[in-house]
Amino acid sequence: MSALSALPFLKPVHLRSPRSSPGGQRRHTLPASEFRCLSPEDAVSVFEIEREAFISVSGDCPLHLDEIRHFLNLCPELSLGWFEEGRLVAFIIGSLWDQERLSQEALTLHKPRGTVVHIHVLAVHRTFRQQGKGSILMWRYLQYLRCLPFARRALLMCEDFLVPFYQKCGFEALGPCEVTVGELAFIEMQHPVRGHAFMRRNSGC
Repeated sequence: MSALSALPFLKPVHLRSPRSSPGGQRRHTLPASEFRCLSPEDAVSVFEIEREAFISVSGDCPLHLDEIRHFLNLCPELSLGWFEEGRLVAFIIGSLWDQERLSQEALTLHKPRGTVVHIHVLAVHRTFRQQGKGSILMWRYLQYLRCLPFARRALLMCEDFLVPFYQKCGFEALGPCEVTVGELAFIEMQHPVRGHAFMRRNSGC
């Protein structure tokens, strides 16, 4: 059984019923809201959202287009996209890591035997910001990770101004991250994936 088939909260959420056409035939419409893992075919849409979200703030993107394709080919099951009527509006991309803390290699490598999920990027399309979508998507992603038997912790690195956002999502700061990108420095944050027995028992996993 695939990881996705065991996860009821990742199944498409159909908020709109198929409508009937004047001739009486049912006309199918896209679901109003859907959460699913991303595929390499989503890479361009992902990059367009990421580029707009990050370049204006930091001058660079966490992942370039070829790196997005790289991770969506190697570990699409560690990504999650939020689609509204078929349009990508927010996403998370992760990979596996096999050390306690992140290093420069973690930016480009996927360690299939790792137990740490490195969250590379979370971004929301500019039209849908300030609506709480980032927090909702992260919550769903963490619920999803709890259903993956190999996942033990989630790690990410962020700039100082984003620390309060991730703390509200349940992450704790570990201190300065070893990784640097140009002149940018980061705080490393973690979230335990295991140790939530009650939530796992009630998550449908």
